[in-house]
This record gives sequence, structure tokens and C-alpha cells, in this order.
Amino acid sequence: MRLLRRMRLLRRTRAAGALLLAGAVTVLAAAGPAHAQEYRYWAFWDGADRGSWTYATQGPATVRPADGAVEGFRFTVGADSAAAGRPRAAADFDALCRATPAKDGRKRIGIVIDFGTAADAPGGARPPAARTACAQVPEDASAGEALAAVARPLRYDSNALLCAIAGYPTSGCADQVSGADGAKEPGAPKGADGSTASGGSKGAGDGGDGGPSAGLLGGVAAVVVLGGAAVRQARRRRG
Repeated sequence: MRLLRRMRLLRRTRAAGALLLAGAVTVLAAAGPAHAQEYRYWAFWDGADRGSWTYATQGPATVRPADGAVEGFRFTVGADSAAAGRPRAAADFDALCRATPAKDGRKRIGIVIDFGTAADAPGGARPPAARTACAQVPEDASAGEALAAVARPLRYDSNALLCAIAGYPTSGCADQVSGADGAKEPGAPKGADGSTASGGSKGAGDGGDGGPSAGLLGGVAAVVVLGGAAVRQARRRRG
């Protein structure tokens, strides 16, 4: 009889453990990833073949495009490169620079500037009309220097982040968009030297550094405590 009671107790303990594990999985699934904080900023794009755009992996001061390249700038709202708006004009060098003859010791860079939509604009500002240009600059010029040749004034912050092109916007620099969840550093804004803008790294609602939330840790801790109590109780009964 004692052996039969121990077997029944062991089965009940195992069943309780399975329920506790299922509870832990439920807690983990409910936690989910935090939503990234959105920012309003100038995104930098490299023109690719067939008029398409590729998100730049360096800042405009470090990219030194060759003659015939096209560089794009789009004022946008997003949390990372996947959400950043592309320039709405094609990256078409022939269309941009056909009227600019080649010169020795100089290179031609097509420039596309998209000031974004009214929804992207800060404080109800009215975005200027998009513009394009062909910058003819020294052979060693960066994309930032090509932009400065055709779209002054430019404004940078102390971290060399591009804040304004042709004076737009008049203030602010990679500002957080109110109402968005979380506070994750964006993958998009890049300083002129290629460094990313600082945007914090705390996860939504946890007040920490992007790790698990307090609710998640508390739920898992409760599962561990209950599981340990069940095991101790079973051992006392067997003894």
C-alpha cells in the first residue's frame, strides 16, 4: 500500500510540474517584445541599380561615392531602417546629371532630397517640395559635401548627426515621436561620421536596460518557487 501511495504521489507531482511549466510558457509568450520608440529624422540612402534605394550603412561624411552615384535623403518617422521612408523619386543618375558635363578632377553625384509628408513634419510644419540636383564636387568629396554643395544650409548636432537640410526642419534633431511605446535606440539616424544617434535602450514598461520586464521575471520566479515547494512536499511525504 505504501508503494502504491508513493506512485500516486509521484504522478501527482509530475502533473503539477507540467502545469507549472505550461504556466511559465504562457508568461513568456504574454510578455512579447517591446515596441520600438519612433524618431523623426533624416534617413540617408544610397542609390542602387535600376533606380532603387538601399539604406546607407555609413553616415554621409564617411561615404565617398564615385562619379555617377546617386545619394538620397528622406525626412521620415521610424524606429529603424525597416520602417524608414525611402525617397519617392527614383535614383536615376542620367535624369539628374544629363545637363551637367563631366570635368577633369571633378565628379558628379546625383542628389535626391525628399522632405517627407505632412504626417512626418514636426509641430504641424509644412514640408517643402522635394528637390533634386547634380552636385559637381572634387573627386575625394563625401556624400555630405556633395549635399552641402546643393542644399545649404545644413544643420548638425554636437554628435555630427544631420538635423536639417536646406533649413528644414527649423529646430530639433532626431526627436522622439510622442505616443510611441518603449525607448529603443533607432537603427536609422546616423551621425555624419557614421555613428548612430543616441536614443536610449530601455524596454517598454520595465525601466531597465532592454532586458526582461519585471512582470516577466516575477511570473517566472513564482513558477520556480511553487515548483520547489511541490518537490519538497513530495519528499516529506515519501519520508
